[in-house]
Amino acid sequence: MASPTTCSADLLAPFFGPNTTNAAAAADYICTQFTAVSNRFIDTSYAVDSTYLLFSAYLVFAMQLGFAMLCAGSVRAKNTMNIMLTNVLDAAAGGLFYYLFGFAFAFGAPSNGFIGRQFFGLKDIPTSLFDYSFFLYQWAFAIAAAGITSGSIAERTQFVAYLIYSSFLTGFVYPVVSHWFWSSDGWASASNTENLLFGSGVIDFAGSGVVHMVGGIAGFYGALIEGPRIGRFDHTGRAVALRGHSASLVVLGTFLLWFGWYGFNPGSFTRILAPYASGTYYGQWSAVGRTAVTTTLAGCTAALTTLFGKRIMSGHWNVMDVCNGLLGGFAAITAGCSVVEPWAAVICGFVAAWVLIGFNKLAEKVKYDDPLEAAQLHGGCGAWGIIFTALFATEKYVNEVYPGVTGRPYGLFMGGGGRLLGAHIVQILVIIGWVTATMGPLFYGLHKLKLLRISEDDEMAGMDQTRHGGFAYVYDDDAHKHGIQMAKVEPSPTAQN
Repeated sequence: MASPTTCSADLLAPFFGPNTTNAAAAADYICTQFTAVSNRFIDTSYAVDSTYLLFSAYLVFAMQLGFAMLCAGSVRAKNTMNIMLTNVLDAAAGGLFYYLFGFAFAFGAPSNGFIGRQFFGLKDIPTSLFDYSFFLYQWAFAIAAAGITSGSIAERTQFVAYLIYSSFLTGFVYPVVSHWFWSSDGWASASNTENLLFGSGVIDFAGSGVVHMVGGIAGFYGALIEGPRIGRFDHTGRAVALRGHSASLVVLGTFLLWFGWYGFNPGSFTRILAPYASGTYYGQWSAVGRTAVTTTLAGCTAALTTLFGKRIMSGHWNVMDVCNGLLGGFAAITAGCSVVEPWAAVICGFVAAWVLIGFNKLAEKVKYDDPLEAAQLHGGCGAWGIIFTALFATEKYVNEVYPGVTGRPYGLFMGGGGRLLGAHIVQILVIIGWVTATMGPLFYGLHKLKLLRISEDDEMAGMDQTRHGGFAYVYDDDAHKHGIQMAKVEPSPTAQN
């Protein structure tokens, strides 16, 4: 039987009546025109969706500039050039290794539940499932995870270690995790309708676990094995503030990340021209807008909560703390941004701020040093975002975003039972286990080979001078004219009261 949108000359000709000359030819001509118009609409839908995905990829890639500015402002001036270079190399090395191996490990289908095994070097791309725009979008995600890790080990890490860990993370560690939770073949993916974990799969829409936890935990092991920076804790064990040199760069980086997050979260739909009920005003374009709103509200709430929380605790209005709080809210809402109501996003951001504050206090207690609070922010707030999604995901939005499964579980607090929460607890545990088993030994091996941390003399002088041929800033124009770059004299760190 012909479908309602199929035009057949044999079916159409009888409607012309007995007086029509050459009815078959007329019917055939009409059907040809109808098919041409239909194909043009199909072409347009592909073009619209591809353009949307490419634009989202550009936004996510712009987050690399945000990471670079945030990292630069959060370190001391003598290490600015070093941290900027590592951010450039995260993108460059990550691009090559994700092209050769990472995309295949992540999305090579058909495959097994653990790892992909198709499309190495983008062979056989494009297909009916993937176009080049999808690869570009996923590459931008992979290098974001590597950028998170670079912040944790800033100001004391050898350059070769950056190259090794960044290539390994983007080429293997991160792609395997993304295969588990995002590929249609992944053992815990919500898209694997043939074998759903606990009947639900994991709803980690844009990567609170896949991106943020992976990057944060990897950074945790790097910073833990390296140890704190010289002077971060005094001889009595009290924390000493080694503040970043530029609040302006931190704020600039934060706003760039905020801007890019509108590609990170809403863009994870990968297509926008998808009606839920054809001919109505409501469709996936509405879900894209809602996702941008929930992302915004979570970040705003976390920023304000951090502002007043830190004011009560320290007596200061600190812009750097507020920026980190904002990013913590974004990291948390990333998992459930598409399946929760806007009011729930406010709760997400509020709790995320206190999770970040709590982990920062714990880090000081155990003498753990992370210049950008990356492990606490992305690891801690990312884990909270996974739990939050399992509590607040709504039935309507879950079924719209993840269609095709009857009775799919949703948020515990929304009446959906505990199966989604169970799947998400499994996700947290396996990500911790996987990154521990891969990145932990890598950093430990680099440490034993003396390839991880720079010498004390180099660290005290700053890596810009000892490893990169000069400082990022020139403070004396006359000296610059004579080829001499002068270092800014920084006050010695003093203990916090």
